[in-house]
Amino acid sequence: MTRKMKIVTGIIVAALIGGGYGWKLHKDSEAASAAAGDDDTVAVAPVGPQFNADSAYAFTAAQCSFGPRTMNSTAHDNCEKWIISKFKSYGLQVKTQKADLKGIDGEVFHSTNIIASYNPKAATRILVSAHWDSRPWADNDPDSTKHNEPVMAANDGASGVAVMLELARVLSADKKLSKDIGVDFVCFDAEDSGKDGDDDSWALGAQYFAAHQPEGLSWNYGILLDMVGGEGAQFYEEQMSSQFAPDIVTKVWNAAAAAGYSSYFPTAAGGAVTDDHIPLNKAGIPTVDIIPFYRDLPDNSFGPTWHTTSDTMEHIDKNTLKAVGQTVVQVLYSEQR
Repeated sequence: MTRKMKIVTGIIVAALIGGGYGWKLHKDSEAASAAAGDDDTVAVAPVGPQFNADSAYAFTAAQCSFGPRTMNSTAHDNCEKWIISKFKSYGLQVKTQKADLKGIDGEVFHSTNIIASYNPKAATRILVSAHWDSRPWADNDPDSTKHNEPVMAANDGASGVAVMLELARVLSADKKLSKDIGVDFVCFDAEDSGKDGDDDSWALGAQYFAAHQPEGLSWNYGILLDMVGGEGAQFYEEQMSSQFAPDIVTKVWNAAAAAGYSSYFPTAAGGAVTDDHIPLNKAGIPTVDIIPFYRDLPDNSFGPTWHTTSDTMEHIDKNTLKAVGQTVVQVLYSEQR
C-alpha cells in the first residue's frame, strides 16, 4: 500500500489495545459544521484575534489556480512568487533557501524553502511550517488509469500554506502579539515526491532546512500543518510528535480545547508518520505535526482524497481550516500570558 507518510502499524495497534478509548469522527462537512456548535466546541478561554476561514479558503484556491505545483514546473515557479509576495504584503521579512535536491528516481529538483519572519528580532521564536509542492502522481486514486496524473493538492499542500498566510495577515493586522514573541512561517519544498518504503525520499526540503538552518534564527518549538482543510478531518495526537515533543503536543491540544475545538483535536493517539517534522525534531527543534487521522478509513487514514485526483477545492472545508487556524492563534497568544 502506498504511503506518503509511513504509518507504524505496531504502534497504532498497541495504542488501541492499551488506550481503551472511543473514537469520534466527523462523517462529512455537514457533521463538522454541526460539531462546531456542539457543547464540546464552545470556547472556554479563547485569546487572540479571530482567524478568518473565508480568507484561508481563498488562499487555498489561489494556489490551486496555478495548477498542480509539481517540482520544476511553471506552476510551481509562479506559485512561489505569489507566496513570497503575499507574505511581503503583510510586512513580513522573507528569505529563501535555494537547493538542487535529488529525488528517488535521480531527477534533480530545483527547490525553494520560503521563510517569512514576523517580528524577526524577538528572542522567543515559534516555527510554523507546511509544504507547498504538489505530488506528481495520483498513485492512490481508485481509478488506476489516473495514477500518473498530478495531484491538485488543495488539501495536501495548499491548505497548510493558506493557514500560514492567514495567520500572517491576522498577526500583522492585530499588532497585539507580544514584541517578545516572533513567528517564522516556513514553506517547505520537495516534500511530496517520495516513494513507499524509502522514508528518506520524502521531506527533502525539510531535510535540507534542518541541515542548513538560517543564521541568526533558533526556535523554542515548531508546529507543522499538513492536510489541514479536509472534510471530516480530526487531528489525533501524532505519535512521533508525542515521542519527540510531548510538551508541545500538550500545549497545542490544550490550546485547541481552550479555543473551543476539542472535537477536532481528540486527546488520543493517532498514527505515527514520517513527515517534515521528523528532520526538524532530529535537528533539535521540538515540533508537532497537526495531521488528520481518519480512524474509520484504515486503508486510507489520511482521508479519502489523499494522493488522488479528487484532492480539489470541492473537498476543502472552511470549518476545518477555522479549527486549525484558531488553535494556532490560541497557541501564539497564550505564550504572552
